[in-house]
Amino acid sequence: MTILMVDDNSVNLFVIESILKKAGYDKCHPLNSAEELFQYLRIDEEKAPVPQVDLILLDIMMPKVDGIEACRRIQQVDRLKEIPIIFLTALNDSKNLVEAFDVGGTDYVTKPIDKLEFLARIRLALKLKHEKDRNNEQEAKMKEDLQLAMQVQGSLLNDSVVDEHLSIQVSHRPSDNLSGDMYHWHKFSSHRYGIILFDMMGHGISASLVSMFISSVLRDAIKNLEDPILVIKELNRYMTSLHNKNNLNYYFTAIYLIIDTEKQEIEYVNAGHPPAFLRIDGVLHTTERGACAVGLFDGIHVKKTNISYKKDIQLLLYTDGILESECVDEMETIEKLQLVTLQEWKNTESLFQTILSDINQSKQKDDICLLMIKTKEDQN
Repeated sequence: MTILMVDDNSVNLFVIESILKKAGYDKCHPLNSAEELFQYLRIDEEKAPVPQVDLILLDIMMPKVDGIEACRRIQQVDRLKEIPIIFLTALNDSKNLVEAFDVGGTDYVTKPIDKLEFLARIRLALKLKHEKDRNNEQEAKMKEDLQLAMQVQGSLLNDSVVDEHLSIQVSHRPSDNLSGDMYHWHKFSSHRYGIILFDMMGHGISASLVSMFISSVLRDAIKNLEDPILVIKELNRYMTSLHNKNNLNYYFTAIYLIIDTEKQEIEYVNAGHPPAFLRIDGVLHTTERGACAVGLFDGIHVKKTNISYKKDIQLLLYTDGILESECVDEMETIEKLQLVTLQEWKNTESLFQTILSDINQSKQKDDICLLMIKTKEDQN
């Protein structure tokens, strides 16, 4: 542990150093002024590393730059402000002590120094410094882990699709760093796509971890089973197994659909999800609910709905975060979604902005995800 002692009186420095070394604190550095302290800390160097200093013992009364001003300047530097500072002061210096604490002092010791009290205050300051350093390390590790989790989650999300038969555009706005809303699409053939949007109960880290697990599961389920009824039942089996094995009481709502642009057909299951809006040959429709949320019950009844179209189709899928944001009227938002669905989609980015214009992201309570799916008119 490194302790800096700052006092313009060499006798005081000698006494303090003697006490510290007898107590086992060998790394003690005496400094005669605030200027020497600034030089040691490299206070004026913006790119200087964080110094290996555990504690500063700082005399209040010093010429040129006193201890209070020195502390104030140290507190203004981000890489230095975590270093605890114990002030050395005269017995009746209450006025300066108040100011010393105001500028960031940790504690104080009065002169003449009482050895037992002095060492007790140093032990406490070093203990608090050690705990704060450990917490900072844990926080840095958590941020690193969170960044990795964000990268993993991002890798599970598809890019937008624009091909000769279909376009899929997405807007994904987590309320936190990680999201409980996920989506995926799979191309079975040049004319046939499977698309799913789901919303895990809750948001934040726990919901996102369960979402990532389900996202990995549903890829195989969609690829191997394809049929909406079978896929939803398989996902329900995995969710209930999480409940039974790990006592994790999570569930999610979802819409899973298959679009066949050659047959001009859509088959879907809405499992407890907010109804999607569809423009079928220019007419507005709403998806029907075909199941409860996934993971609520061991057995789940699933009903599939089939839709045919002649010319083209536009589908707007969304999660309920868009309806639950602060200062947003649910009915007005639903009307806005319906109006957007009826428009001819040419610039989806501007349409996303129109939908989200009333939502303050800093006050967003839940994750928001929007999918805009459009078939092309030249299918046979």
